Amino acid sequence: MVGLSRSIAAAILLLSMTTLGFAANKVIIILDASGSMWAQIDGKPKLEIARESLRTVLQSVPADDEIGFMAYGHREKGSCDDIQLIVPPQAGSASAITDAADSLKFLGKTPLTAAVKQAAEALKYTEDKATVVLITDGLETCGGDPCALGKELKASGVDFTADVVGFGLTADEGKQIACLAENTGGKYIQASDEKALQEALVETVAAPAPAPAPEPAPAPAPAPKAAEVDYNLIPQAFLKEGGEVPKIDVYYEVFPDDAKGVGGDHVNDGYNAVKFHVPAGNYIVVASSGAAKAEQKVSLTADKATELALNLNAAEISIHARPAPGADVDRNAQISIAYPGGTSDSNYGEVKFVVPAGETKVTVKLGAGEASETMKLAAGQVVDKDMIVGVGKAKANAFYTQGGEKAETDVGWKVYKAAKKLDGSRDQVTYAYGPDSQFDLPPGDYVMGVDVQAVTAEQPFSVTVGQMTDVSVTLNAGVLAVDAPGADGFKIYEAKKNIQGERKQVTYAYGEKMQTTLVAGDYVLVTNFTSDKAEKETPFTVKAGERSELKVE
Repeated sequence: MVGLSRSIAAAILLLSMTTLGFAANKVIIILDASGSMWAQIDGKPKLEIARESLRTVLQSVPADDEIGFMAYGHREKGSCDDIQLIVPPQAGSASAITDAADSLKFLGKTPLTAAVKQAAEALKYTEDKATVVLITDGLETCGGDPCALGKELKASGVDFTADVVGFGLTADEGKQIACLAENTGGKYIQASDEKALQEALVETVAAPAPAPAPEPAPAPAPAPKAAEVDYNLIPQAFLKEGGEVPKIDVYYEVFPDDAKGVGGDHVNDGYNAVKFHVPAGNYIVVASSGAAKAEQKVSLTADKATELALNLNAAEISIHARPAPGADVDRNAQISIAYPGGTSDSNYGEVKFVVPAGETKVTVKLGAGEASETMKLAAGQVVDKDMIVGVGKAKANAFYTQGGEKAETDVGWKVYKAAKKLDGSRDQVTYAYGPDSQFDLPPGDYVMGVDVQAVTAEQPFSVTVGQMTDVSVTLNAGVLAVDAPGADGFKIYEAKKNIQGERKQVTYAYGEKMQTTLVAGDYVLVTNFTSDKAEKETPFTVKAGERSELKVE
């Protein structure tokens, strides 16, 4: 995890120092603050990785560089207009940007196209050189067209560039937003996992400078030029030598075979059935699919097509998460794949993934249920597997009376194991809020506890794998509404006194009005007034399934 945080920090520093050219540029960094940034990499939320990375990088930025900071999705859920330039481009903005990132909430949508356009306008891109760096872990969700925007900004700008970091995106997702960078002459950096991001940094930042080239020998007389072919490199990756081609995306990169090697800039790249034409010379070809990677050296000429086979030494697994045998795939089930050298956690419902040969552990979690299996996979092996979590569902609702009106407001649920411990308590399994709450639970006996304002009730129930259990809890309660002009607050007591002559307090509220749910029975309302007026006691009765209204003056 430390390596990943440093890698992301270096990636942002790369965009700020190499692609952007700090000395004369104004730069706005846009951070995706949508709800998906709560997803984890190696057990740590992506939003925390981003915050730490910004803090690390900005410590290295010269004080006179003008850096701004924008975010979207950080103030409202479901809003496509939630875009804010928090720190305008200015010198010495490192501390302000760090503070802003630390205070962000991550909860909204992904209007990345509109955010990039607003950042460009804030930089006056039609008048001055301008650069925008977008860090996003999701695709456009507000109807924008990032590809078209890239062309528009490039055509109308003086010298506009957009660089895009795809944080945790799949290869297919990356292709949908890479065009925003490519159409402006910027870079798209795929940061799918720690290893891929570190290699991107070695390629663009950390590679040592090549040794000075020797003085060239006198050029010989040019030989007659052979006819060039359209494509002189056709790579293809296989799970093993002579095996199958992966059924998921394969990403190819072609690097010069020089002092930098795969740590330098690639000369070409592409996906799946791709063909390249590169200048004659020596190259290193790298193929990546899922968590597997292979590389091979090759010498190319301009007049011959070279077909190159790369051995990933990997297996392909297809996992389908089902709550019960024969049930449909459940899209809420999280699938975690622990393979040699890493873990992939951002998978839900079903996933197809390529892993290095060796021991791989697949864990599926659905609600309170969990299932796992460890597989020893050989190179070339293809596994298509249903993972059965073994849970049933329970749907809970509370009713004021048996068969009466459903409670809709301030409904809180807690699910406990039915068996009590030695001290009489029960282990809590899970919780939820609101009517029609559903729970995925392993088979067994449970107790459903519900709180509706001042009322608490329980209902035992059992769960069977693959079946839905409706749990109806009867509150035996009604609703009290109080209006007391000039009041400061209220306390409600049970009407019956104990042997010491004291009443049990049930609930309380502040202000001139209150409404609460109470178990059917007799009570006393004590009203406090803001003036010198004495407290006033008002006896009342609550009937199950009925609403009682009191006016206190």
